[in-house]
Amino acid sequence: MQPVACNFTFATVVLRQTKIIATLGPATDDPAVLGKLIEAGVDVVRLNFSHGGAEIQRRRAQAVRKCAQSHKRHVGVLVDLQGPKVRIGRFRDGSIDLQEGDNFILDAELPLDQGTGERVGITYKGLVEDVRRGTTLLLDDGHIVLWVDQVRGLEVCCRVVNGGELADSKGINLQGGGLSAEVLSEKDRADIITAAEIEADYLGVSFIRSAADVNEARELFHGAGASGGVVAKIERAEAVDAIDEIIEATDAIMIARGDLGVEIGDAALPPIQKRIIKRTRECNKVAITATQMMESMIKSAIPTRAEVSDVANAVLDGTDAVMLSAETAIGNHPVAAVSAMDRVCRETEKQHETRWSRERRDIAFERVDEAIAMAVMYSANHMPVRAIAALTESGATALWMSRVSSAVPIYAMTPHEQTCRKVALFRGVYPVSFVLPGTDPAQIMRQAVDTLRSLGAVREADLVILTIGEPLQAPGGTNSMRIVRVGTLPNKN
Repeated sequence: MQPVACNFTFATVVLRQTKIIATLGPATDDPAVLGKLIEAGVDVVRLNFSHGGAEIQRRRAQAVRKCAQSHKRHVGVLVDLQGPKVRIGRFRDGSIDLQEGDNFILDAELPLDQGTGERVGITYKGLVEDVRRGTTLLLDDGHIVLWVDQVRGLEVCCRVVNGGELADSKGINLQGGGLSAEVLSEKDRADIITAAEIEADYLGVSFIRSAADVNEARELFHGAGASGGVVAKIERAEAVDAIDEIIEATDAIMIARGDLGVEIGDAALPPIQKRIIKRTRECNKVAITATQMMESMIKSAIPTRAEVSDVANAVLDGTDAVMLSAETAIGNHPVAAVSAMDRVCRETEKQHETRWSRERRDIAFERVDEAIAMAVMYSANHMPVRAIAALTESGATALWMSRVSSAVPIYAMTPHEQTCRKVALFRGVYPVSFVLPGTDPAQIMRQAVDTLRSLGAVREADLVILTIGEPLQAPGGTNSMRIVRVGTLPNKN
């Protein structure tokens, strides 16, 4: 794919640092709606492979690429695998009503469409091996609570602790974690091939338990010809215990608070979210906060005050991205949801703690390009710098820079469209298509400044920090920085 010629004028907007991920679905399939989502500020789209077949997702990916190009934007694509979601089957006569004290059986032998008020089939027969008397099972995101009385063959015999209406295909969680279902199902393996074929920029892997799960997904993804990053979705209690090794193995962490909150308990979720975001940034990885961020906007045109606070707190914690799920996929107000999230992020980013940082002063750097990135950010936070221009092949230098809080925008300038889409997820980083004008570093830096000036990012006499690697076009090769004043770089003789 040819690089997108970016004519987006940075001077016309206050740049939002926190990125917005929007899930596509029936509500966004209209090209006009998709265009409005991109105009409203979507940076990455999520294709949820739990819903819709491969062909539907292919069409959505193609539509996004076409629409983004027409709007002169770089929009990343995140393919989110379904994973081993354990669910009940369906009921013969619609939903049922369970009362406290009722007996209810999860029957691994019952056909999935033959559920009754007394029993229902389950998608994962191994459940009978994972539970015993005294186990607590949580259905429908914890709305229904079952206490396991006994396991009898392929029947899990339960007593209802918290009742209510139970509808078809609701999820099953084991309180405290411990379900042994394999992370990658056969469907997931087929979907990984599809993700590679559509050149997904990121692959979201559901119900990760360990670094080995991340590594297996990466091998399959890259083995199918992809070069995108892997996003480890933290949804299981076991993943919290193994968070350090998972962060080290992955490119990004998604705190998927629905299933995670069910397994570890809702009260435990907020401090764990903060800890994971902090640890992820410390390890130079990307953090995504997801699930129910503006859930009421599935139907309402405005968010609740609690939802506004939730998004704002994630921004203050330093998350790279906030994500909308059903709000945009099936909601009545997908564009309004993006606009509301954009508004909250921008207002929160005015706070001092999001614009200046004392982080990383006591860390030893292992790589030259990382040391250059940190020197840039220290300088940017202590000088009246207008912009940072990171000339990059892979986006790694821009990622390191974005781990340090700053009000100075980081422009990742690259000739590679895939790198542009990749860095669209990084907090405070803005992709710019930039074709090298030659091999002379001085000429390249002069052209980089001219490009930023033409985009309205800088003006005459502004200070700009530039980074570049020599020799040119070597990934991870950034080894120099230069502080220049716009208009003072000499023209080539």
